[in-house]
Amino acid sequence: MIILSIRTDKPEAEIGLFDDHKKLAYHTWQAHRELAETLHIQIAKNLQSASKDWADIEGIIAYKGPGSFTGLRIGLSVANALAYSFDCPIVATTGDEWIKQGITALKDGESNQIALPEYGSAVNITKPKK
Repeated sequence: MIILSIRTDKPEAEIGLFDDHKKLAYHTWQAHRELAETLHIQIAKNLQSASKDWADIEGIIAYKGPGSFTGLRIGLSVANALAYSFDCPIVATTGDEWIKQGITALKDGESNQIALPEYGSAVNITKPKK
């Protein structure tokens, strides 16, 4: 099972590609304010370095937080869109062993359908400016 992992909760983003538990490719980069522009490029580079194509993705693991609101929103939106478009399972995990937990969950046939973020604190909505 070819699995894509995505972590975007902090300025340094991480993309991984696994064949079950075997790491095929893994890349970290300083995405910071350019995450939306660089995320797809980095996924494509990882796929290319492992001689894989977008259609080879059979499962997705997304880090759900806690972390940056914008980073999690972008990463989970991409992960959910890919899972939907490829009709593959998606699992949202957290903690130090997030990839290992995600691979195990996918191998056990689990899927969240939609990966939802955990920001780590209550939402702070400001009053609209007039």
